[in-house]
Amino acid sequence: MRGRLLRASVVLLIALGSASWLPGQTSQVSAQKLPAFEVASVKKSSPGEAGPFIRRDPGGRITVANMPVRDLITYAYRLAPSQLIGGPSWTVTDHFDVVAKLEGTPELGLPGSGPDPVQLAMRTLLAERFRLKAHQEMREMDIYALVMIKPGVAGPALKPISTECAATIAAGPGAHAKASAPAPSRTIAPCGGIGIGAGVIRFGGFPISQFTPILGERSGRVVADRTGLTGSWQFELRFAPEQGGQRSPDAEVSASDSNAPTFVTALQEQLGLKLEPVKAPVDVLVIDHVEPPTED
Repeated sequence: MRGRLLRASVVLLIALGSASWLPGQTSQVSAQKLPAFEVASVKKSSPGEAGPFIRRDPGGRITVANMPVRDLITYAYRLAPSQLIGGPSWTVTDHFDVVAKLEGTPELGLPGSGPDPVQLAMRTLLAERFRLKAHQEMREMDIYALVMIKPGVAGPALKPISTECAATIAAGPGAHAKASAPAPSRTIAPCGGIGIGAGVIRFGGFPISQFTPILGERSGRVVADRTGLTGSWQFELRFAPEQGGQRSPDAEVSASDSNAPTFVTALQEQLGLKLEPVKAPVDVLVIDHVEPPTED
């Protein structure tokens, strides 16, 4: 499966496996109904620049480096790559840098929870600076079903949410933030958070359905939860990063580590889960029009 790394100085939550349009939004992207960045700079990336990555910092700031427009659209609309249809070739070949700030301190959205304010503001930026117009359709597509290898039998790393973590989440945002801080040992999933890095995914007390967007981003297809698992779960999934992929400075697993399993093997051995190819109707976003951006 294809891997792509989004690096962050805060816990970065990736949710690109299911469409999250606003209710009734089936025509062009409307900048009037969405939040907008206070300030935003858009420039074409320099040759040899590091990236691609998206970094979310406290205070509503987002930095995008060396990223194609198609990836900006899938990020803003929470799509798996296969859910974005059409567009000229330059949306893949040309890369851009974006530095923008949203008023206040917007929270990161959890997978499956809908777009967060920064992602909505990114939609505004795409409409205004790239003249993006798009519409929603339903199409029959190849997807993956996430299933249990042995029905009802979880892998050794997949644990039901602990009583302590459930209480922390229920206590509210203050307790959540304290509990989500990285543990000194870096060996447990953050309670109430999702941490993603090179060679590790930490999942801290959510329904398995909120893991499928992460799998969709890695595989390039929509992933449907058909595990039958109910309730909330915690796990730490460790695997070998893809050779040649972007690495974060604090990568915990070396791509050359002969003992580290591939992602697919880790999914099976550690979580007791696997991906099966199936066909299903999928919401897609079709690009009607997009232009190279106005730079500043």
